[in-house]
Amino acid sequence: MHIHILGICGTFMGSLALLAKAMGHKVTGSDVNVYPPMSTQLEQAGITIESGFASAHLEPRPDLVVIGNAISRGNEAVEYVLNEQIPYTSGPQWLADYVLQDKWVLGVAGTHGKTTTSSMLAWILEYAGMSPGFLIGGVPENFGVSARLGETPFFVVEADEYDSAFFDKRSKFVHYHPRTLILNNLEFDHADIFSSLADIQRQFHHLVRTVPGNGLIIYPSSYPAMEQVMTQGCWSATQTIGQEWQAQLQDAAGRSFSVIHQGTSVGEVSWTLTGQHNVENALAAIAAARHVGVIPALACEALAKFVNVKRRMECIYEDERVTVYDDFAHHPTAITTTLEGLRKAVNDDHIIAILEPRSNTMKMGIHTEQLAACVKAADEVIWFEPEGLTWSLDDVMNKSEAKSVKFDDVASIVDYVAQCVDKLDSSSAKTHVLLMSNGGFGGIYHQLTDALSRNKAL
Repeated sequence: MHIHILGICGTFMGSLALLAKAMGHKVTGSDVNVYPPMSTQLEQAGITIESGFASAHLEPRPDLVVIGNAISRGNEAVEYVLNEQIPYTSGPQWLADYVLQDKWVLGVAGTHGKTTTSSMLAWILEYAGMSPGFLIGGVPENFGVSARLGETPFFVVEADEYDSAFFDKRSKFVHYHPRTLILNNLEFDHADIFSSLADIQRQFHHLVRTVPGNGLIIYPSSYPAMEQVMTQGCWSATQTIGQEWQAQLQDAAGRSFSVIHQGTSVGEVSWTLTGQHNVENALAAIAAARHVGVIPALACEALAKFVNVKRRMECIYEDERVTVYDDFAHHPTAITTTLEGLRKAVNDDHIIAILEPRSNTMKMGIHTEQLAACVKAADEVIWFEPEGLTWSLDDVMNKSEAKSVKFDDVASIVDYVAQCVDKLDSSSAKTHVLLMSNGGFGGIYHQLTDALSRNKAL
C-alpha cells in the first residue's frame, strides 16, 4: 500500500510513518516545518519528504492519505484529496486500525510528562525482555527511534488529548482503547481547541470509559481535576500515585529514592534524572509495568539504566564553565518543575533560563499570570519575544523575582548568553543554561553551542 502523510514531520505523524514503513508500506509525506529529531529519523528510514502541501505531491495517487491534525480545510493537498475522492483517515484512527488491533495497549495520558513516562515504561518492558512496540512523541535515547512495531502483543503509546483531525475533533487518545492506562496529571492547556478545563476533563472521561473492566487506571491522588474525572464514573481497577505507590527520596533532587507499594519497600532507583515530577513519572511507569508482569525490583533496575528522551533536559553542550540543556517545557507547571529540579541538582550554581513562548496556548496569553512565578528558581531569565505576540512580556518581567531581559532575535540571545558565561567564568562560577521551547527556536541550539565552543577556544 502507498501511504502519503500530510504533516509528516510532527512527532506523532512522523512516528506513524516509521511504523507504516516497518510494516512494508511505501510511505511518502509532506510538511512545511522540517527539523530534527523527526526529520533525521525519517531521512534515515528512507522516507521521502516533500516541502509544502502541493497537490502534485499526491501524484501518483496514493492508496491512502493520513491527515495530521494541524492540516485544515483550504489546504491545497486536502482539497485535492476530497475532490479526487482519495481514501483518507486521521493519524490516531490509522494507528488503531492497522497497529493496535489485538494488542495489549499501555497508554500514557496527561498534561505533562507523557513522553518521558511512555519512554520509561517502554524501556522497563524492553529491559524485562518483553520487546514492546511503542509510539512516543519524542526520541527515547535508550531506543534511538520514536516508534517501532515490537515483537510481542505489548504496545506503549503516548496518548495525547489534542484533537485527531479537521474532520474528527475527538482527542487522539479515544481511539487507542488501552488496557493499562496512566493518567499523569490534568491542567488547562491547548486553549486553541479547548475552551475550559471542563472541556478537557470531558475528553479524559471519554478515555476512562474505553478502559476494560479487567484493565487498570493509574492516576495521582494530588490532582483535584483528575479526581473529578474519576468520580464521573470508572469501571476499571485503579491505583494511585501518592497512596498505593509512594517514593521516599534519598536526596532532594530526586536522583535516588525508594519505591513504596502499599507501605512496603519494593525497590530502589538511582539514576541521572532530577525533579519530583520525574520521580512520580517513574512510580507510574513501575505500576503500569507491574500490571503486565514486571516485578517492581526489576523495573527499578531498568530505570537505573534509563536515558531520558531527547529534548527533555538533554545536555547538548558542556565544558568546565557551562552546561547547556534543551528542554521541551512550554507550560508554567512544566517550566516550574524543570527549573526546581535543576536548582536542587546544582545547588548555588548560576542558572540562566531561556524561554520561547511558542505553544498556541502560550501565544494566546492564557498563562501570563503564572509565568513570572514559574521561573523563580532561575537566577536570570531571557525571554524571546516573537513577532506578533499579543500580550506584554514587560508585565511578566516586572513581576519576576529573577533578573529578566528580552530579545526579539536569536542572534542577540546567543551573544548575550556568551557574554554572561564569560563574565561568570571569571568569578569561577559554573553556569547552567536551560533552553525551553516546543519548537525549533530559530536554530538557537547549534548557534549557542557553537558560540560557547568558540569562546572557550580563545
